[in-house]
Amino acid sequence: MDIVESATGQQVKDELAEKCQKLFQEFLEEFQNADGEVKYLHDAEELIRPERNTLVVSFVDIEQYNQQLATTIQEEFYRVYSYLCRAVRNFARDHGNIPPNKEFYLAIQELPTRHKIRELTASRIGALLRISGQVVRTHPVHPELVSGTFLCLDCQTVVKDVEQQFKFTQPSICRNPVCANRRRFMLDTNKSRFVDFQKVRIQETQAELPHGSIPRSVEIIMRAEAVESAQAGDKCDFTGSLIVVPDVSQLSTPGVRAETGARVGGADGYEAEGVRGLRALGVRELSYKLVFLACHVAPTNPRFGGKELRDEEQTAESIKNQMSVKEWEKVFEMSQDKNLYHNLCTSLFPTVHGNDEVKRGILLMLFGGVPKTTMEGTSLRGDINICVVGDPSTAKSQFLKHVEEFSPRAVYTSGKASSAAGLTAAVVKDEESHEFVIEAGALMLADNGVCCIDEFDKMDMRDQVAIHEAMEQQTISITKAGVKATLNARTSILAAANPVGGRYDRSKSLKQNVNLTAPIMSRFDLFFVLVDECNEVTDYAIARRIVDLHSRIEESIDRVYSLDDIRRYLLFARQFKPKISKESEDFIVEQYKRLRQRDGSGVTKSAWRITVRQLESMIRLSEAMARMHCCDEVQPKHVKEAFRLLNKSIIRVETPDVNLDQEEQEEEEEAMQEGINGHADIPNGVNGLVNGINGHTEEITKDTAAKPTMRLSFMEYRRISNLIVLHLRKAEEEDDESSLKKSELINWYLAEMESEIDSEEELIKKKQIIEKVIHRLVHYDHILIELTEGGLKGSSDGEKVTVDPFLVVNPNYVLDD
Repeated sequence: MDIVESATGQQVKDELAEKCQKLFQEFLEEFQNADGEVKYLHDAEELIRPERNTLVVSFVDIEQYNQQLATTIQEEFYRVYSYLCRAVRNFARDHGNIPPNKEFYLAIQELPTRHKIRELTASRIGALLRISGQVVRTHPVHPELVSGTFLCLDCQTVVKDVEQQFKFTQPSICRNPVCANRRRFMLDTNKSRFVDFQKVRIQETQAELPHGSIPRSVEIIMRAEAVESAQAGDKCDFTGSLIVVPDVSQLSTPGVRAETGARVGGADGYEAEGVRGLRALGVRELSYKLVFLACHVAPTNPRFGGKELRDEEQTAESIKNQMSVKEWEKVFEMSQDKNLYHNLCTSLFPTVHGNDEVKRGILLMLFGGVPKTTMEGTSLRGDINICVVGDPSTAKSQFLKHVEEFSPRAVYTSGKASSAAGLTAAVVKDEESHEFVIEAGALMLADNGVCCIDEFDKMDMRDQVAIHEAMEQQTISITKAGVKATLNARTSILAAANPVGGRYDRSKSLKQNVNLTAPIMSRFDLFFVLVDECNEVTDYAIARRIVDLHSRIEESIDRVYSLDDIRRYLLFARQFKPKISKESEDFIVEQYKRLRQRDGSGVTKSAWRITVRQLESMIRLSEAMARMHCCDEVQPKHVKEAFRLLNKSIIRVETPDVNLDQEEQEEEEEAMQEGINGHADIPNGVNGLVNGINGHTEEITKDTAAKPTMRLSFMEYRRISNLIVLHLRKAEEEDDESSLKKSELINWYLAEMESEIDSEEELIKKKQIIEKVIHRLVHYDHILIELTEGGLKGSSDGEKVTVDPFLVVNPNYVLDD
C-alpha cells in the first residue's frame, strides 16, 4: 500500500467501510426515540464541551434501524471502527461549533451476548464482543500517539497524519519526490495528536471457572473517556474487539537482539552485510499476543456492587428511581415488617440450624455502621469486624461461604494460603514498560464489601501484622520499590478460627484458646464462640435438618424473602445515616461504665479486656440496628440489642467446680469392687489429718454417704493455688527452708485467712480445704512437688511418708495472668 501511495499518490479505498460510515451517519441523524425526537442529538451537542469526546450508542438501536448495518459492525468492527468515528465527527460538526482537529470516538453499549474470557479465540479477532471479568491490575494513564506529524531531517518537509498502531511508526519514505530519506525523521509533538491510554488486566471470576482450571487473564486497552472507569476489584463488562499486537516483552528478552525493524545499516544507509537466517529478517516465534481493545466499560451488575455501591453520593431517592414499582413496594413492605430482624436472619442462612447470635452479628455487619470524618480529617471506621471461633463442624465456613455468595463485593481467602502481599497489595514489575505497578490484594478487592478469611489462626504472624492497619485505619500503606502509596481498604473482615488444640477448652479464657495477638483481638467488634455440646434436643434438631437438606434440597429451604429482595433492601437501608439521640448517648455511656467496672473488678474474668474499641463497637452496632429498621435516629432499643450482642461475645469463662474429694471417692469405689473388708490404706492428708488413717472401709463409706462432697469454684481454687505458688517461690528465693514444709505452709495460709475465720468449725473447714488443695496440686495438677529428707516422696520406704514433707514448685510451671 505504501508503494502504491508513494508512486501514484492514490489510496486504496475500503468501500464496505465507507458504506458503513454513510449508513451510520444516517442512523445518527434519523433515529428517533419514543417521543419522536432525534435520540442522539442531545448527546452530540454535549460533545462540544472540551472534556467530552465519546458518543455512546446502543447496539439495540442500530439493530432496530438497519439489521444489515448492525451485522456488518458486529462482524467487521475493527475494520470499520475508524470510519464510524468519522461519522460521529461529521454528525457532531453539523450540530455545533467544534475545533477542526478534535478527535471523536464511538462507544457501543447494550450488546446482547456476553462472552467469557476463555472463549476469546483467533476466530473472533476484529469482531465486536462483550466480555466480563474482575479487574485485578490497573496501570497508570499514559498519552498515546494516534497520528504523528514528522519532519524530514534532510529536506525539512513536513509529513502529516502518519497513523500509529501500538508501536512507533515512522513514514516509510519522505513525501518530497526529490528527497529519498527513509529513516531520518523527527516527531513534531506539538502538531501530533495524542489520546489517553490505559491498560488494565482482567481475570475470570470464580463463578465462571471450569473445574480444576486456573483463572485466565487478558489485557484490556482503554482509550479516551473509558480510562479510569474500572478500578481494581470491580466486576465489569467491556465492549470492544479482540486485536493482535506484537508482544514487546518477548522481543526484549535478555540475551536476544530485538531485530524487528530494518537491518543494521552501514555508513551510507546501505546494509553492511547480507541477510543471515530468518532471525535477521525480524521473524520471531510467537511474538504476537491477543489483547482486547475496549471502547465501552460498564459495571456487570449496576444495581448491586459495581459503581452504585461505591459512590457515596447516592441518595435513597436515586435508588428508588432505579427500582421498578413492584420492587419498591417489596422494599417498603420489608421496612414495615415487625419481625424483620428474625426474618432476614432466616432468609440469609436458611441451611444453617441454630447459631442465631452469629447470624444476627453477620447481618448487622452487612448493614454496617456509619463512617465518620472528624474536623481534623481523621476517619472513624463504620465497618464491623467479626471473628467466629469454634470447634470443628460448627458451620463456621458455611457462614463465610454464604456471605461471599450473597455480598456483591466479597472476597474469600484462606489464612494459611495467603501471604501478606496477597492480602494487602503487591508491587510487581510490568513486563513491557518495566515500571512498578500495584496489584490489588484481597483486602483491596473487597473495598466496600466483606473479606472472608478462613483458618485465621493458622496464618503466620508476619502476615497477620499486615491486617492490623486495614482493620482499624482502613487503609493499606505501601513503600516498596520506589512506590509510595496509601490505598483504601474500607472492608469488613469476617474471620473464622479454630481454637488451640482443635477444641475449645472452657476452663481457659478466650485469649488462651485462640492463637491471636492482643492487638488483633481488640480490633474485632464481635467474637462468637461456637462450642459443640452434646444435647439431645439440639442434636436431634440438627440431624433432622441435615437429613432433610440432603433428601429434599429444594423443599426444605423456606425463605421469607428472596436474596435479591434482601440485596435491594440492604442497598436502600445503607443510605441512612442515623444520628445518636440524647437518651441513647446516656444509655451507651452507662452500659460502657458497667462493662468496664465488671471487667476491672475481676469477679468474673471476661474473655478480653474492655477497651474504648468495644465502646466504638457498641456505637457501630447500634447504628447498624437503626439502619436495618430504616431509622434516622439511634434509639435506646437499638443500643440495648447492640449491648446484648456485645455481651454475648464477651464470654465469661465457664469453668467447672473443682471436686476436692475426687480421689477419696475413687478409692472407695475400688475398695467396694474388690470387696475388701479389711484395712484399706488411704494416703495421708485426704481426710484432713496429716497422718494416714487406717480405718475400716465400711465405716468410711457410711461416713461419706452422709457427708456432702467438698467443692471449690474454679476461681477460688486458682486463687489459692496462685497464693501458694507465689509464697513458695518467695521462700525459695530467700532460702527459708522452714517455710517450705507442708505444715508450715498450712499454718501460713490459715494466718493469712485469719480475718475470714470466725469460729472453730470454720478453722477446721479451712484447714481441710487447704490440705486437699495442696494434695490436688501435688497429685493431679503436678504444680507442686513433695520432697522428703531422703529425696522424692514415694521413692523411699514407707516410714518416711509420714514425715512432714517439703513442698517446692514445679520448675516448669508458669503462672497465668
